[in-house]
Amino acid sequence: MDAPTRRLLEGPIAPTLLALAAPNVVMLATQVAIGVLEAYFVGWLGADALAGVSVTFPLVMLMQTMSAGGMGGGVASAVARALGAGRRADADALVAHALVIAFAMAGLFSIGMLAGGRLIYGAMGARDGALEAALAYSNVIFAGAAAFWLFNTLASVVRGTGNMLLPAGVVLGGSAVLLVLSPALIFGWGPLPRLGVRGAGIAVVTYYALGALVFLGYLLSGRSLVRLAPAAVRLRRALFGQILSVGAPSLVSNVQTNLTVVLLTALVGPFGTFALAGYGMGARLEYLQIPLVFGFGSALVTMVGTNFGAGQGERARRVAWTGALMAAGATEAIGLTAALFPHAWIGLFSAEPEVLAAGAAYLRVVGPTYGFFGLGLALYFASQGAGRLLWPILAGAARLVVAAVGGWLILHWLGGALTALFAVMAAALVIFGASLAGAIHLGAWGVRRAP
Repeated sequence: MDAPTRRLLEGPIAPTLLALAAPNVVMLATQVAIGVLEAYFVGWLGADALAGVSVTFPLVMLMQTMSAGGMGGGVASAVARALGAGRRADADALVAHALVIAFAMAGLFSIGMLAGGRLIYGAMGARDGALEAALAYSNVIFAGAAAFWLFNTLASVVRGTGNMLLPAGVVLGGSAVLLVLSPALIFGWGPLPRLGVRGAGIAVVTYYALGALVFLGYLLSGRSLVRLAPAAVRLRRALFGQILSVGAPSLVSNVQTNLTVVLLTALVGPFGTFALAGYGMGARLEYLQIPLVFGFGSALVTMVGTNFGAGQGERARRVAWTGALMAAGATEAIGLTAALFPHAWIGLFSAEPEVLAAGAAYLRVVGPTYGFFGLGLALYFASQGAGRLLWPILAGAARLVVAAVGGWLILHWLGGALTALFAVMAAALVIFGASLAGAIHLGAWGVRRAP
């Protein structure tokens, strides 16, 4: 057995998990910072541009979470379980199978969003200038969907081997390029044209395309623990099944998370463009907890998956709880800080009093529940590694029902107060994290604490 796999199976849990997670956390903190700066630059274009990008954000994040944490989690889990069981040839063959799935999913996103974007964003409350800004950004992003899917799929293969440093290095290097390219295309620096929100989309797609080429070169070079050799691969239903058995249920969970925000965005829409922009910037901070927890989660998928593949279920359960508590502590600290100082966040994107008021109200009510969101997300990633996705799906469904039904009742029956709508969102996050934690504690994985 190779040394990296042995370390996952036998090393001390907390130090090993932190060593795996640390590069990812640094990498994803950089991605979060870049995402914040992009919104900051777009904010200079006015409230319509900010509201337009805000309504696209749930759909862009849906594709991101599906490709990185959903199907990407299925890819990483399948590779880790194959290596844990000593099936090196299957681990190599899984790379080509993952690429087939990535191209198919990218095509679905491109066709669906290019054809239906105007209808979707209009239903979410975007009007006039905000709707045009949403389409200008969205059409670029989803025309380049293949870049997102290739980048995240290949990065998941690499993470499944226990190599967290290369994905971190690619993101850090690419983020430096994106930091310059995005404002340059938005505002037209030097010889570059002023493209507005469309320029922000072009910069993001360019970043993902370049990163995907780096990962592809690494897997073809022979330096990786698993290797891509397309000519030697015969596509097999069993290997597709190993990815999809985790990836497909994970996509359901991704849809639930993003559909929740889409529906709530639509409920905020009637309060006007300023409220929509303020809520969108507040909800952006909630969404940014996902890449932060993914730093722990990608390590959990690999470590839990490897231990399950080797038949060490009890150790896998202890790994899951260790990582989940770390993630919950980090996200709760962010949420409490945002609730205490909401204008420090919302003020980065707008100085409009109505935008500030809506965003601050959201953070004061929902921010203190971010710890439950982080707890649930981390256990979702751990469940991917274990190949046990039923309870994450049920917990996500509970969150969706509480948020959607409760929000509709607030809007149509209880006076339509914006702060009351935010209270429903907070309750939904608590239910998501608490129900999933309780289920796993009671043995939802079929693994109970050793006597």
